Amino acid sequence: MAGHDHHRDHLSLCLCDLISLLWSMVLPCVYLSLVLALLLFLLVMGVRIWLQRSRKARLAQNSSPTVAFFHPYCNAGGGGERVLWCALRALQNRYPSVSFVVYTGDHGVTGVQILEGAQQRFNIRLPHPVTFIFLKNRLLVEASSYPHFTLLGQSMGSMFLGWEALTAFVPDLYMDSMGYAFTLPIFRYLGGCRVGSYVHYPTVSTDMLSVVRERNPRFNNADYISANPLLSMAKVMYYCAFALIYGLAGSCSDVVMVNSTWTLGHILALWRAPSRTGVVYPPCDVRSFLNIPLEDEVEGEVLDDRKCHSIVSVGQFRPEKDHRLQIRAFRKLLDRKGVGPGGRDSLRLVLIGGCRNQEDDDRVLMLRGLCQELGVTERVEFKLNVPFDELKRELVDATIGLHTMWNEHFGIGVVECMAAGTVILAHKSGGPKLDIVVPYEGGQTGFLADSEDSYATAMETILALSPSARLEIRRNARRSVDRFSDQEFDASFLSSMESLMGKLE
Repeated sequence: MAGHDHHRDHLSLCLCDLISLLWSMVLPCVYLSLVLALLLFLLVMGVRIWLQRSRKARLAQNSSPTVAFFHPYCNAGGGGERVLWCALRALQNRYPSVSFVVYTGDHGVTGVQILEGAQQRFNIRLPHPVTFIFLKNRLLVEASSYPHFTLLGQSMGSMFLGWEALTAFVPDLYMDSMGYAFTLPIFRYLGGCRVGSYVHYPTVSTDMLSVVRERNPRFNNADYISANPLLSMAKVMYYCAFALIYGLAGSCSDVVMVNSTWTLGHILALWRAPSRTGVVYPPCDVRSFLNIPLEDEVEGEVLDDRKCHSIVSVGQFRPEKDHRLQIRAFRKLLDRKGVGPGGRDSLRLVLIGGCRNQEDDDRVLMLRGLCQELGVTERVEFKLNVPFDELKRELVDATIGLHTMWNEHFGIGVVECMAAGTVILAHKSGGPKLDIVVPYEGGQTGFLADSEDSYATAMETILALSPSARLEIRRNARRSVDRFSDQEFDASFLSSMESLMGKLE
């Protein structure tokens, strides 16, 4: 008994010693933290002063203020690039005395070739020259560089890439036009720049959290994670922590533009800057399509069903575009149609899109392999990085415009399909559901689906409609897309930018 009491007294003494030791370390730790914080502050201020001297030296040589756009993939052919070139064109027309810079990670091309590509793909020509800053470390933001913790890796990589951009050229106003929110504090606090952002898609969203919580396998939620409750819980915690940091980075922006109602809801929840945030629908090249009369109007009468119906998809070959769903749904449609007049031989699926890198090229090869596996190779055609004229021709000739991306932030391809006169069949989520494929003056503008069976059924329904019924839907859709024109974008974008640009002149 005495030994037990002795052991307890000894344990109590050890605990008291430990507490005393920890308490004695509190004050030194506080002092150390203050010293480190002071050193960090001095380092940040030193870097800021150095960068400010660089900007003042530039202004001494050329008094023209400069706006820089951060767009590492500016030579790609997607909707985000169309926003970039339309934004530059609108700003150059409105502010001819301001200089413009584009930070790009593209290699093997010149600035002239990039501008020629923009004209070829989007029919956009800038009124004034643009300076390109070619970044060497774009690999830091490639998803393939981070097989695990991809969001965190790409975000940290974007900070290093942003630092490379800032040290290469210090602008007066910085615009992130690709969604790299973690570059915003770099340019604001180190570069002393005014900053703005155009957000196409939140890096993390509540929908992504729901997918992980419900343990649904998707392109961004691997099967081995969705099948394991512990891994799923860990990923939810990772997403929640990342969302907090992402929101802090995004809140640095002086002006926030988002491309849809869906994106607006998520950015308001994450960045918490409602007074600085607004919707600016992306520019869609509807005018060049609207100038083409609908086929039935040209003929002056309702046509009989065509001998061949093409189903056209427009979108970059990225995993989230879910081209696999398109091919599998098309296979089900072919099975339902059978052979004979108006059967499977009358249908073809045309996949039109851009490839940004080798990863996208490999994905196209995988999709071709899927076509071969399903036995639809002869009915599916791939068209990569096509010129604008060919894109327009394919859309004008198409019966159905196909879109399958879950929670697409907006859907420029959807709008282009509607303007071209196709009957659109889009995913029942995101921008297409909330902003685009909505009734117009009480009339139907298209169809929505969310699975292989529902897509196959919707395509079968569209093809079974009478030509006059399809024509009515096409007319409603075409009238509804005026709100997504280049002119509407220019007006909304310039209005949002006025508070930033007014301080440069």
